Amino acid sequence: MGKLDGKVALVTGGARGQGRSHAVTLAREGADIVVCDIAEQIDSVPYSLGTEADLAETVKRVQDLNRRCVAVKADVRSLREMQSVAGRAIGEFGHIDILLANAGISSNSPIAEMSDQQWQEMIDVNLTGVFHSLRAVVPHMIERGFGRIVATASVVARMGATNSGHYAAAKWGVIGLVKSLSLEVAANGITVNAVLPAGVNTDLLHNNATYKLLRPDLDNPTKEGVMPMFEVGPGLLEPEDVSNAILYLVCDEHGYLNGATLTLSAGLSASNAT
Repeated sequence: MGKLDGKVALVTGGARGQGRSHAVTLAREGADIVVCDIAEQIDSVPYSLGTEADLAETVKRVQDLNRRCVAVKADVRSLREMQSVAGRAIGEFGHIDILLANAGISSNSPIAEMSDQQWQEMIDVNLTGVFHSLRAVVPHMIERGFGRIVATASVVARMGATNSGHYAAAKWGVIGLVKSLSLEVAANGITVNAVLPAGVNTDLLHNNATYKLLRPDLDNPTKEGVMPMFEVGPGLLEPEDVSNAILYLVCDEHGYLNGATLTLSAGLSASNAT
């Protein structure tokens, strides 16, 4: 018996990285999975995003656990597309119990030099994309009188970060959305929480743009040259670390957790008063 037997989870940004890990972790506990991902490039993102082949690999890994998995190519920046994903999930499985609003991007620039496009695409994906995911699924959960929602914010939201003001602003906004929605739907049997991870060992961090930002003293920094910087302090989280925290939040026995922000920083945020 799994902790999520009979449940259906929708995971945005599920082609790889944290999203794939979340899908596999929940499937291992008995959930059937719907994953969506844009599976194409966004102009302001300086690294390769997931592909349709990555999305298919997520499906395979879930199916290898003898759980059903449906993949949909969709852009969280479009409410219409997210409503279509929700409709597909309900059509295939009859209901949605869990929403993981995980899709997100990263890019870097000082605020004084940031282009309008870079700002807007960050807000559109990392904040408006969460809103669209919520908006597409919450009416169904209200009608059923049950739901578990977890959105991915970031420890950066509460700390700020050089060259990532747009990212920090979007993730701070996610916290505001989560707390507000948790108040609105508490009487409907729905919980809404956020996870705030520090750096996670995924392609969002492991790419040439991030390496150059971290090691401007090197002409062509590599993963080997940058990893010692990640090993200072708490080190990088693994995607499974975040998945396990999410599993805790979506299990029935933890329905008392609502409007919470679960910070996964291994002490990185200990000196942050808020």
